[in-house]
Amino acid sequence: PLLFFAMVVALFPLGLGPAPDRLADFAPGILWIIALLSNLLTSDAVFRSDFEDGSLEQLLLSPQPLFMSVLAYIAAHWLITGLLLALVSPLFAVMLNLPAQGTGTLLVSLLLGTAVLSLVGCIGAALTVGLKRGGMLISLLILPFYMPVLIFGSAAVQAAVRGGPAGPYLAILGALLCLAIALAPLAIAAGLRISVDA
Repeated sequence: PLLFFAMVVALFPLGLGPAPDRLADFAPGILWIIALLSNLLTSDAVFRSDFEDGSLEQLLLSPQPLFMSVLAYIAAHWLITGLLLALVSPLFAVMLNLPAQGTGTLLVSLLLGTAVLSLVGCIGAALTVGLKRGGMLISLLILPFYMPVLIFGSAAVQAAVRGGPAGPYLAILGALLCLAIALAPLAIAAGLRISVDA
């Protein structure tokens, strides 16, 4: 996902033109869309290898709470994708000429938002893990749920760049994260049981 992020950020100036002001206007949306697509790219593989080697079925049969195991999967996915993307995002923001006042907000919004994306993406991964070609289906299932994160994440960065308050947008992202942490593991556990039993 990090390589994908870097490649697409490098391609945008070629498509939009190298004018710094134009790149700066589009930078928040560009960075957020690329983060969303990077997350979508990796969501399909979260449970796939464990399903194929049978360890996922053993996990479902184990006496430990499935809620905690699912949270561990989600945390691992977020650490590999979301956290890394958020940490390198200031570098890519400089490449797209994002004003300095928006960089901190970009980092915080990506930390919150990519966690929500991982939680929601894992729901789709759990529902499609038993299918041979679940990649396209997972996109159709979870992309509508990604939209609020994209809207509020990019709006937070745009507000910071314009000198307005980014706090309300970050608060909404935080609320979405709390809601996702409470509900997504339950939905993922149910989806895994359905997929393994099917």
